[in-house]
Amino acid sequence: MKQTPFTQKHIALGAKMAEFAGYNMPISYSGINEEHHTVRKNAGVFDVSHMGEFILKGENALALIQKVTTNDAAKLKNGQAQYSTFTNEQGGIVDDLIVYCIEENNVYMLVVNAANIDKDWNWVSQHNTDNVEMHNISEKTALLAIQGPQATAILQPLTDIDILNLKYYTFAKGNFAGVPNVLVSATGYTGAGGVEIYFEDKEGAAEKIWNAIFEVGTPKGLKPIGLAARDTLRLEMGYSLYGNDLDDTTSPLEAGLGWVTKFTKDFTAKELLQQQKAEGVKRRLVGFELADKGIPRHGYEIVDEAGNNIGVVTSGTQSPTLGKAIGLGYVQTAKAAIGSDIFIKVRDKQLAATIVKMPFV
Repeated sequence: MKQTPFTQKHIALGAKMAEFAGYNMPISYSGINEEHHTVRKNAGVFDVSHMGEFILKGENALALIQKVTTNDAAKLKNGQAQYSTFTNEQGGIVDDLIVYCIEENNVYMLVVNAANIDKDWNWVSQHNTDNVEMHNISEKTALLAIQGPQATAILQPLTDIDILNLKYYTFAKGNFAGVPNVLVSATGYTGAGGVEIYFEDKEGAAEKIWNAIFEVGTPKGLKPIGLAARDTLRLEMGYSLYGNDLDDTTSPLEAGLGWVTKFTKDFTAKELLQQQKAEGVKRRLVGFELADKGIPRHGYEIVDEAGNNIGVVTSGTQSPTLGKAIGLGYVQTAKAAIGSDIFIKVRDKQLAATIVKMPFV
C-alpha cells in the first residue's frame, strides 16, 4: 500500500487503518460519532493527500479544460476554484473534480479523486491535441483538510494569508507554519466550513505543518479525523461520492449536477446531455430518511409499496447529527418527488423511508 507523508503519524496516534484507493489511510481514531461531532461543532484535520493533482499550463490550457469538463472554466479569475465533472461520450461521469485558476488563461490545477488518478490523467491526455503542458503532481503533493466552524480561527496565527475572510471556493498562496508557497483553499467535503491546504512535501514541510497545526489546535479541541467521519459528514450534506453515487453510467443531470453542466460551450457529450435535458431524465438522485430501524447500504434495492423495483441505494449511513438513517439513491423520476414514500429492501424486509430535500442538516 502507498503511504502519505502523514501515514506514520496516524499509526502513532493509534488510528484504525485500512486500504483506500491503494493508500494506507486512517479510517477512525476515537470513533466515528465523536469525530463527526468534533468537525460539525469545532474543527478536525483530515489527511487527504491521496487525492490527485494535475497542473495544466500554456495558452491552450483553458481550451483543453473547456473541452473535457462540463462547467464553464472561462468564468474563473485568478484565485477562484470551481466544481465540475468530466463526461464520457455516453454522457456518464468519468470523475468529479475541482478546477483551480492559478493564472488566468495560462495555469490551472485539477484536483481529482484518488481512485481515478490514472484514469483521469489518461482521459485528459487523450484530449490534449494542442500540446498543453501537463504535470501529474499527485505523488509529491500533500493535502490536509482542516474542517469545521472554528478551523480558520484556529489556523489564522499560522499564516500570512487572511483565511478568516477567504470566500468559499477561492484560494490564495502564502506562508503557512513557516513553509512558503502553500495553497490555502476555502473548500472542503464536509459542509462545516474550513480550508484545504496543498503543499509540496519537501525539506520536512509535512512534519512542520502537521506539528504546527496541532500545537495551536490541540488546546482548542482540534483533533485528527478519519475517512469514516468524512463519509458521514459529506452524506449529511448530500454531497456525492464517486464510485458510489457517481460513475461512468450516471449523467450529471441524473445526479442533480445540472448546475455544473453549461451548454454555452462545447464539451464531451454536450449534444447527448442537451437531448437528455430536453426530454427529461428517467431517474434522479434523491436523498431519503428511514422511518424504520436499519441502515441503507450501497446496492440495496429501492421499491414501492407493492414491492416493485423503482431504484437503488448508492450511499447510506446512520446520521450522527440527526440520530436516524439517511441515504442517497437513484429513483425513477415519476417516483422521485420530495415527500414521496419509498421502501428500502433489506433481505426479506421492506424498510419505510421518505424522500427529503437535501442537505439533510
